[in-house]
Amino acid sequence: MGAQWSKQAGRRKQVANEKKILEELEQSCLIDVIINDIKKFISETVSEIIILEIRTEVGHNDPPEFEKYLEEQLGEYLIHQDDNLFHKTIAQVLPKRIICLWKPGRSSGPPRGSPFWNANYLYGDWINTDLPATKFESNLRHLRQQLPVSYRRYFYRVGNTVTPWADNPVLCVKPVTNGIRRYARLFLRQCVLLDIVDLLQIFSTDFIDEDFVDACIGLTWARVEGKL
Repeated sequence: MGAQWSKQAGRRKQVANEKKILEELEQSCLIDVIINDIKKFISETVSEIIILEIRTEVGHNDPPEFEKYLEEQLGEYLIHQDDNLFHKTIAQVLPKRIICLWKPGRSSGPPRGSPFWNANYLYGDWINTDLPATKFESNLRHLRQQLPVSYRRYFYRVGNTVTPWADNPVLCVKPVTNGIRRYARLFLRQCVLLDIVDLLQIFSTDFIDEDFVDACIGLTWARVEGKL
């Protein structure tokens, strides 16, 4: 299962069916740690909306009663699945703070009205390449083709990631991903120069670091202040 939560920055995670997260493909921790981080973030902020993606990783079974567990932990903050949400302002949504997209591996996705959102509401244009320049240009091209945010009925994610070739044991995920991570700020700058920054909803990466978060916060703040 992978989880991503972001206003403009995301972090990818994989979770085994005993509710352990395989952190960045190298370490593991209980999902309670992530839940506690989310609660801490909510307690320290006022109006930020979290988009939390949780999915069962290929080849794993869904954790038993996982939806029940999530609802017990986050229920008071969950924004229920409803297309009318896309017509609302943040002020109309508060005090709810979390849009949780849940993609189980073996059962059907959450129905309309559920505390959880069907993962189909999170959309992105993934391409199978380990070349940073190819992915960079693909991200810009596909972002240009998106509808303005006010017309969308989905959340659009741009992934600052690349995919290692399965037949190359040397080029595993982290070294390959490092090839594009350094260009995150350049991508945001290009969005500003090409006047498509308002089309950007979610910008994500693997192995997130402080520089990536700072870049996303800086862009968000500039937009809020009307400087872009």
